[in-house]
Amino acid sequence: MTEGKVRSLAAVTMEVDGEGMPRLRFPDSFNVAEYFTDRHLLEGRGSKVAIRTLDRDVTYAEFVEGANRFGNALKGLGVGRGERVLMVVKDCPEFLYLFWGAIKSGVVPVPLNALLRAKDYEFILHDSACAGLVYSPEYASEIETALASLRPQAVLRMTGSGQALDALAREASPLLETVPAHAGDDCYWLYTSGTTGRPKGVVHAHGDIVATCLNYTVDTLGAREDDVIFSVPRLYFAFGMGIANTGPLWLGATVVLDDRRPSPQTVAEVFRRFHPTIFAAVPTFYLMMLAAELLAKADVIGLRRSISGGEATPPELQRRWLELTGVPITEGIGSTEAAHIYIASRIDDIRSGATGKPVRGYRVRIVDDAGRDVPDDKPGRLLLKGQSVMKRYWNDPEKTAAALVDGWLDTGDTYRRDGDGYYFYCGRSDDMLKVGGRWVSPFEIESTLLEHPSVLEAAVVGRPDDAGLVKAEAWVVLRNPADASDQAGEEIRAFCKNKLAPYKYPRWVVFVDELPKTATGKIQRFRLRAGEWA
Repeated sequence: MTEGKVRSLAAVTMEVDGEGMPRLRFPDSFNVAEYFTDRHLLEGRGSKVAIRTLDRDVTYAEFVEGANRFGNALKGLGVGRGERVLMVVKDCPEFLYLFWGAIKSGVVPVPLNALLRAKDYEFILHDSACAGLVYSPEYASEIETALASLRPQAVLRMTGSGQALDALAREASPLLETVPAHAGDDCYWLYTSGTTGRPKGVVHAHGDIVATCLNYTVDTLGAREDDVIFSVPRLYFAFGMGIANTGPLWLGATVVLDDRRPSPQTVAEVFRRFHPTIFAAVPTFYLMMLAAELLAKADVIGLRRSISGGEATPPELQRRWLELTGVPITEGIGSTEAAHIYIASRIDDIRSGATGKPVRGYRVRIVDDAGRDVPDDKPGRLLLKGQSVMKRYWNDPEKTAAALVDGWLDTGDTYRRDGDGYYFYCGRSDDMLKVGGRWVSPFEIESTLLEHPSVLEAAVVGRPDDAGLVKAEAWVVLRNPADASDQAGEEIRAFCKNKLAPYKYPRWVVFVDELPKTATGKIQRFRLRAGEWA
């Protein structure tokens, strides 16, 4: 709280814009950190548990004090207003203290993927022109190699003694004066995954966070203050940030953080110990959980929402998870550039195979290569407009201009819309196959492959046949890898041929022990196309 004074916070209100869409209206002075920290004390939530870990609970009062101390520690190190602090920090309470303390003190936090390599960190250190970097000791090897080329003014480990940030924070004041800001000011950055080139710094404003919380977490997901929320995607991803940081801390709910590398074993333990009511994972992780058979119905008795993102949810996965838990998966798609989820299904409005409908406050269009709207049931590029869309790419006006045209963000995804207004994911635009002059979605074929009882995972790419014509090639992980054989491949091809249009079935089936994936669990089909995985 500001110097111990109790004061009210001006309300964020909703209005309708000139096109009939809901739009948030923010107070003239608006530092979003106050609404995620001080507000909970004003509303009497100080003694409630905000964060649960394997070895401690943190109340909202302790969380606010932690954020204040970390913000003061940054000030004490000379990190000033508008300067960037890179965060390579594991999922722990200190991640949240640093993130919100930085924003409250006027510093811009930049959470980074903790699984990057030294060359990626080196690029980001140069690109961001950061004033500081904070890292968990677990990531020291790659970080310290990158630091050999450039050292910001403040480089600290997250835990330890002396110059460790948590040690400095313990000595800092528990009271922090909020640095004034406006809803449109720079607030935090995230870097893109860099799968199509160098990572890009995505700049988000203070108001973006509230837009994602009110429009998706509250209105679409239906999350509540009494929820216990656990996310497999980590806090440094846009998906994980919305599910396990901004969403629960806006609501005054409880979030479970587990700093171990996620596995079916660790997640099963979290279910048994903390009984989450909201659970989030990517489709590949749901499949791993089901294959491991570690969860029983008694373990998920309190579950009321299951969220999936990153890739489309195959209908067979939906069926099997619903059979186990009684809770359907509500799918959504979001992006780093959009801050969180902008198309999603609701618990009472799920259509098989569909991502869902636009989240309140977002407009979407599906267009052809010339930028013209396409009719229903025709695939095209998905464009997006909404209050949480990024301000710009840092230090890259050309890519900003290419991605944001007349206020519309080109998402890079291919979608189609049916006559009832449901949106169906077809894949990344560069993953689509053109077979016999007709566009084919790899996801459609992959969903069919997953219906085969022997198939655990599958990815489909295009491959030229002997005549140079593109056909579908399936890369398959079997439930029992020892079953891989020419006969098994022929059985899988026949299975798909029986269920798909003749031009869609995979001409080749390649068995592998695992598929290439990003750190968020998305399948890297480009590596399969390039022949890097054989």
